[in-house]
Amino acid sequence: MIGQKCEIIENNLRTDRRGWSWLYLNISRNDFLGLLSAEEEYTLFKLCSTWLCWGNSKTLKVRCLCCTSCHGAGMNAAVRAVTRMGIYVGAKVYLIYEGYQGLVDGGDNITLAHWHSVTNIIQLGGTVIGSARCKAFTTREGRVAAAFNLVKRGITNLCVCGGDGSLTGANIFRNEWSGLLAELLAKGRITAETAKQYGHLNIVGLVGSIDNDFCGTDMTIGADSALHRIMEIVDAITTTAISRLMLIEVCSLHRYLALVTALASGADWLFIPEAPPEEGWEELMCTRLGESRSKGSRLNVIIVAEGAINKKGEQISSGYIKDLVVKRLGYDTRVTVLGHVQRGGTPSAFDRVLSSKLGVEAVVALMEATPDTPACVIGLSGNQSVRLPLMEGVEMTKEVQRAMNEKRFEEAIQLRGRSFENNWGIYKLLAYQKPAQSNFSLAILNVGAPAAGMNAAVRSAVRVGLAAGHKVYTVSDGFEGLANGAVKEVSWNTVAGWTGQGGSLLGTKRTLPSSCMEKLVENINKYNIQALLVVGGFEAYEGILELFEARGSYNELCIPMCIIPATISNNVPGTDFSLGSDTAVNAAMESCDKIKQSATGTKRRVFVVETMGGYCGYLASTTGIAVGADAAYIFEEPFNIHDLKMNVEHLTEKMKKDIQRGLVLRNEKCHMHYTTDFIYNLYSAEGKGIFDCRVNVLGHLQQGGTPSPFDRNFGTKLGVRAVQWLTERMTSTLRHGRVFANSPDTACVVGLNKKVISFSPVTELKAQTDFEHRMPKEQWWLSLRLMLKMLAKYQTSFNQYITGEIEHVTRQSLSIDTGF
Repeated sequence: MIGQKCEIIENNLRTDRRGWSWLYLNISRNDFLGLLSAEEEYTLFKLCSTWLCWGNSKTLKVRCLCCTSCHGAGMNAAVRAVTRMGIYVGAKVYLIYEGYQGLVDGGDNITLAHWHSVTNIIQLGGTVIGSARCKAFTTREGRVAAAFNLVKRGITNLCVCGGDGSLTGANIFRNEWSGLLAELLAKGRITAETAKQYGHLNIVGLVGSIDNDFCGTDMTIGADSALHRIMEIVDAITTTAISRLMLIEVCSLHRYLALVTALASGADWLFIPEAPPEEGWEELMCTRLGESRSKGSRLNVIIVAEGAINKKGEQISSGYIKDLVVKRLGYDTRVTVLGHVQRGGTPSAFDRVLSSKLGVEAVVALMEATPDTPACVIGLSGNQSVRLPLMEGVEMTKEVQRAMNEKRFEEAIQLRGRSFENNWGIYKLLAYQKPAQSNFSLAILNVGAPAAGMNAAVRSAVRVGLAAGHKVYTVSDGFEGLANGAVKEVSWNTVAGWTGQGGSLLGTKRTLPSSCMEKLVENINKYNIQALLVVGGFEAYEGILELFEARGSYNELCIPMCIIPATISNNVPGTDFSLGSDTAVNAAMESCDKIKQSATGTKRRVFVVETMGGYCGYLASTTGIAVGADAAYIFEEPFNIHDLKMNVEHLTEKMKKDIQRGLVLRNEKCHMHYTTDFIYNLYSAEGKGIFDCRVNVLGHLQQGGTPSPFDRNFGTKLGVRAVQWLTERMTSTLRHGRVFANSPDTACVVGLNKKVISFSPVTELKAQTDFEHRMPKEQWWLSLRLMLKMLAKYQTSFNQYITGEIEHVTRQSLSIDTGF
């Protein structure tokens, strides 16, 4: 049966303009699968990456991807982490080339790895060990061959990085393991002693997918890098698109990329299959586009997800939309189909750190596994690695597609997770202003140093405020501008195009309210400001704390106040991540990549690189993980001359062997006396005759550039949540026509804590703050330091490592908003 079906598929493929092959079968999906056994369904699942029903329910459209299984960036960081962590814990590590095909073929495809086998691969896209779809592995015979190739090398732990198809295959392989060994024993290929010794196979999965489509994990490896590629292209296209309509088709099996792209680019319209437009959408879309142009917009962007459909299940193609706009509005309209460029390029910092975290946890999970331990996938929950029961995640992921096939669109959105659901709700809220009226007014200002993502937060805050009917003011130059009356009422289109711009378009200063309190209060009263939203860094937090403490002297300050943390230093209490820190890490990482590359082909060289961050070592530590640094010196982890001596000797020994380049990072205020020049001179002197040394100070380039997709999306969500919170507080504290808010919970920092967005009163955060060094007393990311050292081959105590907890994949767990 399955052979006949595969033959039909192979003989009737039709290739479209994107290089994808399609097949129509005149039978429903359920009827078709009903003809297959579980093994046959898996075979077809491996051959066909997804099932899509179009139009007539009896027409099945099968998308077939053969030969090579393409994956996103970040896979090499995972390979590096698994390899080095395996060696660190004393295991033999083998690299299997060409995926399951290499497992079946054996021979040189299964190679013993050494520490240096994965040197200098963290910055490479794709996967250096290859990946291929393998028909042979879908057969019993192929899996017998794979089992033999593992057993003869004594391999009983398998780490698989791929999509849900690859992980499903791994679970089948594990469940059949005893039977496969029995078959090998019966054929005389292995001995009874060997069968007993290797009688159980442990597997752990890492999800590599640009689509972020595996239920249970907040992010999959490759998704963030794909967003970077997409936004680079969208930004480039929109700069050429004055007085044009740009129609961009985002290609992926699932629609996370299209949705976040629309949020991050401020698109005018979005088409995704999970939310088909209502009847008459053509007229509504053209009306809104016309209104946008009439209000002064000279650029319109429409994002179309691959597979977009209407309520009847009929395809909405980018070509159809273009013809519609040209015919009805006469706009110059251009179509761009992104295709597989989304998978290429250098992995982002987020993906490198994510892959490293998940790879380390995968090895720990394998070492702890017993025959009774269920197969698991390592996922991300907030900022922590977690272990997800493999088949729970696979089954929930398949349930999403079943809901789509059966046109249960609202349920499909819910099954994709609360984050997807909220992203969709926020996009609709920001895309079009609905008439509303309220008697409230709020002011928005930036405080502190500029940080990427500030403008995205201001844009979403302005539009949500206007959508709620509020009078919205923007203030130039922070608290000083508010004191000087630099206050301006804004409209919907005032903030058009702000999402992708770096820096602070409002202007920002570090001035605190205490230096201009009287004038500041006077203008709050003059403009009848009833709520204050401050987007900024540590000065913003200090400023709101000052205003809160001054409420006893000024009734005008008894209004709701909220801070959106925005600083590259990531040093504001009340949040795990601040706007701008992701963009800054990417900027520092890209610079370090180029610095390392500059030494290619020369003699051995060590680079000492200084990062910003004040006293907070987040930027140096995270960049160090992303670039595979040999050391990263920070204030929070005190060091002395003996530590420096040990580091120099450690790196010297490495450089005597196969290592050609070394990288040492230093946070700008990590030590009063051990300056960047001191460390450079120390390494230069001690490495003489073995390597030479160079020094680089990255400086303010870490503050510049366009915001990363993470910062755009995160800033957009925080802006929305902050204004919604302020609106609730203004409404609840309204007394006799006047807002009067004087309780501690009306002056808060909004931030991401572990997995959820929360509001923390500044008075509670005060006790958790080190004001001398301008940072929280406890910082979650310090736990990453152990991983940095282990992957750099330092002999450190593994007892400090915190293992990931088991999280079950249920509808309830998917209902938690991850915040990004």
